Amino acid sequence: MAANVAEFTDQNFQQDVLQSSVPVLVDFWAPWCGPCKAIAPTIEALATDYAGKVRIGKMDIDNNPQVPSEYDVTAIPTVILFKNGQIVEKFVGLAPKQRLTAALDKHVS
Repeated sequence: MAANVAEFTDQNFQQDVLQSSVPVLVDFWAPWCGPCKAIAPTIEALATDYAGKVRIGKMDIDNNPQVPSEYDVTAIPTVILFKNGQIVEKFVGLAPKQRLTAALDKHVS
């Protein structure tokens, strides 16, 4: 995982995502998921592009089953943008970088 991509877990999700002062983009993934591997470079690029403006990270659903269940993540990759602890955008499947960028630009002040 790239240095500027956070690792979210069931344990740190409340503090690192829901209580964040900046928007947070969470990529729900698993190591065995082909499309998850395909979107990984996009997530890493966004983490670089939006450094300091948006917190971007990944959550391995196999190791962290609680949070994905709470947010109805039933297919991966699922990318959810949280702002002020609320879901403001949700993408299921392999979302192109342009769609993710447009969502981030809409919610970054």
